[in-house]
Amino acid sequence: MAKKTVEPKITLEREYIIPLRKEWLKVPKYKRANKAVKAMKQFIARHMKVYDRDLKKVKIDILLNNELRFRGMKKPPAKIKVKAKKFDNDIVRVELVEIPKIIQYKLDREKRKKEEAEKKAKGEKKKEEKKPEKKEAEKEEDKEKEAKEKEEKKEAVKEAGLKQAKQQAKQVEHISGKQKQPTAHRMALQK
Repeated sequence: MAKKTVEPKITLEREYIIPLRKEWLKVPKYKRANKAVKAMKQFIARHMKVYDRDLKKVKIDILLNNELRFRGMKKPPAKIKVKAKKFDNDIVRVELVEIPKIIQYKLDREKRKKEEAEKKAKGEKKKEEKKPEKKEAEKEEDKEKEAKEKEEKKEAVKEAGLKQAKQQAKQVEHISGKQKQPTAHRMALQK
């Protein structure tokens, strides 16, 4: 039997505006974004009462991390508004509260694409279930028909190519105004 995974329940949920400038000014410019992330984790660990203030138990959302590093490593935001959720297994997840409209639009579009793909997959499964299994003879006939259709298409393409080449040759003769004189080689071929 498969084991059921139990999702942890939310025990505490809060919103904070975290000041970051005071902390990231203490380090060189090229380390500022990293310091901003660490300062945010420390702030959350202190205010959400994480045991021993263990920073490994504070998990940052991808969008939040991208927002902190959006302007580069040297210029993180001075403050940021976040939502922190503490679960019963003492893990705290931190999310961005005000997601920019462009990013929200992209997330919604990706979500819609996934839903459409799931609907198509369900529809195909239903169609497959409805269709009875074909016999081997019918399958072979279908393959033969497909092969004949492919050959006919190839021949049609060749004929169309020849017609087009002839038309182009006539246009060239018409434009030049002169018909080419047959050479000795062409005369021999004609005989």
